Amino acid sequence: MSEVFDPAVLDAAVGAALILVSGLCVLCSYRVIRGPTNPDRVVALDAIATNVVAIAVLFAIQTDRGLFVTVGLVLAIIGFIATVAVAKFVTEGEVIE
Repeated sequence: MSEVFDPAVLDAAVGAALILVSGLCVLCSYRVIRGPTNPDRVVALDAIATNVVAIAVLFAIQTDRGLFVTVGLVLAIIGFIATVAVAKFVTEGEVIE
C-alpha cells in the first residue's frame, strides 16, 4: 500500500509546534524574571536558548531554507557557552580566574 505525503499536515504540525515553543519561551521568561533563586534563572535561560534553537529549526522546515538550521547550530553553541559562563559565575562568583 502506497501512502502519499500530505504537505498540509506538515505545515499544520510545524505551525502548532512554533506556537507551542513560543509559549514555552514566554513561560520560561516568567521564571527568569520571578525565579526564587539564581540557579532557577540559569536553568530558565538555558531552556529559552534551547527553545530559540527549536524555533530556528522549525522555521527552517516551514520555509524550506537550510540557512536557519545553521543559525540554530550557532545559537546552540552560543547558548551552551553562555550557560556554562553564567553557571560558573553563580557558583564561584567570577567567570575568569
